[in-house]
Amino acid sequence: MNQPTFFSFRSLQIALAVLACCGTGNALAASATAASNGTVVTPIAVAKTSDLAFGKFAASATAGSVTLSPNGARTFTGGVVAAGGTSTAAKFDVTGQAGLTYAITLGGSTQLTDGTSTMAFAPISDTSASAITTGNVSTGTLTGGAQSIYVGGVLTVGANQVANTYTGTVTATVDYN
Repeated sequence: MNQPTFFSFRSLQIALAVLACCGTGNALAASATAASNGTVVTPIAVAKTSDLAFGKFAASATAGSVTLSPNGARTFTGGVVAAGGTSTAAKFDVTGQAGLTYAITLGGSTQLTDGTSTMAFAPISDTSASAITTGNVSTGTLTGGAQSIYVGGVLTVGANQVANTYTGTVTATVDYN
């Protein structure tokens, strides 16, 4: 009678050995879990708060230019002279998530026109109302959730430029970095 118990015990040993070797495939499996998250921030927005105005000036037989700094100060070259009027830099107010940086792209007209004649326009911009006369700012930081962009420019006035009111546009586009 001991022999059937031995065979049963031996059969059990073989069955356990087969399960240990082959198993169900989970004996060598492992897993880990990673947390996932995302943060929604305040959307970035931009609004124009003042238009760009070069003021009034007179052309002569000599070409020249009017340069308007981001602080609104005008300078003249060549045969162009001041003739009164108010000059202001364009101002765009940017709002969004405090502390984030953003890209600035200026667009709009590359010239001002009266419908027939034109004058070339090149923007000058800064995030402070500075007295710079060249260059454009390409990034900003929303300190406290807000910042302003000031846009002046250089207007190229032709010799004997036709007297009239010339118009164009300046567009500020902003996007989080």
